Amino acid sequence: MNIEDLLRETLSDMAHEEQPPPPGRFLRVDGRRSGRRGVALMAAATVTVLAVGSTLAVQGLSSRTAAPGLLPGQGSGETRTDNRITVHEGLRLSRVLADLSAATGKPLEEFERAAEDDEALGLPVYAKGALEGFAFPGTYHVSPTSSPKDILAGMVTRFRSVAEDTGLVEGARRLGRTPLEIMTIASIVQAESRDKRDMPKVARVVYNRLNGTPAMRLQMDSTVLYGLNKFGSRASDEDLKSRSPYNTYAHLGLPPGPICNPGMDAIEAALNPAAGRWLWFVVTDPQKGVMKFADSHSEFVKLAEKYRKNLKTG
Repeated sequence: MNIEDLLRETLSDMAHEEQPPPPGRFLRVDGRRSGRRGVALMAAATVTVLAVGSTLAVQGLSSRTAAPGLLPGQGSGETRTDNRITVHEGLRLSRVLADLSAATGKPLEEFERAAEDDEALGLPVYAKGALEGFAFPGTYHVSPTSSPKDILAGMVTRFRSVAEDTGLVEGARRLGRTPLEIMTIASIVQAESRDKRDMPKVARVVYNRLNGTPAMRLQMDSTVLYGLNKFGSRASDEDLKSRSPYNTYAHLGLPPGPICNPGMDAIEAALNPAAGRWLWFVVTDPQKGVMKFADSHSEFVKLAEKYRKNLKTG
């Protein structure tokens, strides 16, 4: 059920009531009606959301009564002045907030404060109060009257819709993981993949390392760099000494939470990893973004050597 249907159903109800070497080194939503009503009322209190595919229109509630195609205070002869903002897949929350601030002209501090108000944003319980991973990427039409809280709440609302469409909660249960763990895996898949066609295989590498006997450290540079608030594709030897809980070279298992905001393809890959025994992946041709996978150490060594050769000739 999408958010429009949810709101419609809720309002209708209320009307009738009385009240090894690292793989990348080289290179419960409550289903009861009362629970759904809480989500619907939360969404209605923050933004009006009109979703078409991956495009989402975000307007303040005051614009709901405006004529079609017009913003509050505009007459029929005036030009529409809302902003079209594209939030790309795989951006960290800090970058998302900075981009939204630049696009809207609203202070970054307002977005940062809004991002901390998890209740007002309507974050699912399993997000544990953190917006990272749940600011869903896409193209947004933002009214000048929309506050930072409205905009971020709209992104969370869109995430909720995607979570329902992909069966996130049920899929997590099937895989023996929590929804937060699935979103964490999806964020790693997003950060490590050059091509969406590789995402299911990257997800499989993550699961094979997590579920191995014995389990293997993930050893993902992307998580290390996130924990240090650094950017790039490769962590330095000094970075690998970090005590950050995001250092998956030092700690077994997943990091505490998502390291970026993944898109639909990465979420679906995390829920439906490819079948295979791969434990490594190597971007053998960095210029072309060619990624190869290996299930034996000897094969991994060959791929790593191919990477080094391409790096020298590139």
